[in-house]
Amino acid sequence: MSDQNTPPDSQADADSDQNDASVAKRKRPPAGERRMQILQTLAQMLETPAAERITTAALAAKIGVSEAALYRHFASKAQMFEGLLEFIEASVFGMVNKINTNDPDPRSRVAAIAQVVLGFAEKNPGMSRVMVGDALVLEHERLQTRMSALFNKLEGQLRHSLREAAEAAGSATPTVDANLQASVLVSFMLGRIQRYSRSNFRVLPTDSLAAALQLLVR
Repeated sequence: MSDQNTPPDSQADADSDQNDASVAKRKRPPAGERRMQILQTLAQMLETPAAERITTAALAAKIGVSEAALYRHFASKAQMFEGLLEFIEASVFGMVNKINTNDPDPRSRVAAIAQVVLGFAEKNPGMSRVMVGDALVLEHERLQTRMSALFNKLEGQLRHSLREAAEAAGSATPTVDANLQASVLVSFMLGRIQRYSRSNFRVLPTDSLAAALQLLVR
């Protein structure tokens, strides 16, 4: 006769299943952490320039979850890329705003802005491919538009400082001068980031940067 205090095997199995489910539930990271993990993994996968277009299946496999788990946090892959764009915008303009607030010299501000943008790209290789649009070619068109808007906004920030510098230097056409210089600087930054991305991250965007900026920011 079995001990009355010992549950039947079926009950023990049920209790074990409940315990396993409870442990699995406890181990699942919070939603915010999972979102960040998805974005970090996507950025890491973008660090392989020769790789084919990243699929949600490949991304899910890399993380070790199902595709359905991805879609619990992002409605689409385009929304995942938007998450990367938001990170780029927040990081770059967070630094730019500090420069504009703390540096009274307009030419010094311009050089510092170029340095932080190129430095950010260098430290985040996967993001650099997003910044120049290489990673967005086969994705939703609005992503390219949003990335272009970031550099347009950046050009506007540069124009403001360059116009101030031109006025201080006594230029007869400070607005024209500032517009031209800002356009050249943004093209310079995009070119350096693109070269970095397409060289498999061997040609660093900050190489000889101080000397280059002396030629561009006068």
